[in-house]
Amino acid sequence: MTADPPPPRWLDPAEKDAWTGLISLALLMPGRLEAPLHRAAGLTLFEYMTLSQISEAPARTLRMSELAYLTNGSLSRLSNVVKRLEARSWVTRTPDPADGRYTLAILTDLGFEVVQAAAPVHVRAVRELVLDRLTKADRAALARIAAKLGTLPADYAVDQRH
Repeated sequence: MTADPPPPRWLDPAEKDAWTGLISLALLMPGRLEAPLHRAAGLTLFEYMTLSQISEAPARTLRMSELAYLTNGSLSRLSNVVKRLEARSWVTRTPDPADGRYTLAILTDLGFEVVQAAAPVHVRAVRELVLDRLTKADRAALARIAAKLGTLPADYAVDQRH
């Protein structure tokens, strides 16, 4: 027999305001950040983040597993995106010569040109929509909050169904 779960701890008004503010931003910001990228470069936000992460890596090369971690995407989602980027000749994939169990994503020169052209558009949107609206203290608080919320509690089961 399993014990009944404890009753829910309902949100008080301040908690509800914090939660609805966070989830609203989480749902709103990707579209707002993606729109200028799509207009200027035909990129989704996830495609840009993928290209950007590879562009900042040594030799413009990353293992797919590391790239998935850096972009907060699953390996299957990332594989589909990289396949599209390969079709545009912006990225190539090859087995890792150091360990063939891994696959490397390599940014091509053409892909680097694309990310260089898109970067000013993206940083302008990030500044206008987020950073320039915040004080230095706000930005520090946002970074602390993001770090706290970016990790799961030790006892949290990822496959929870509630």
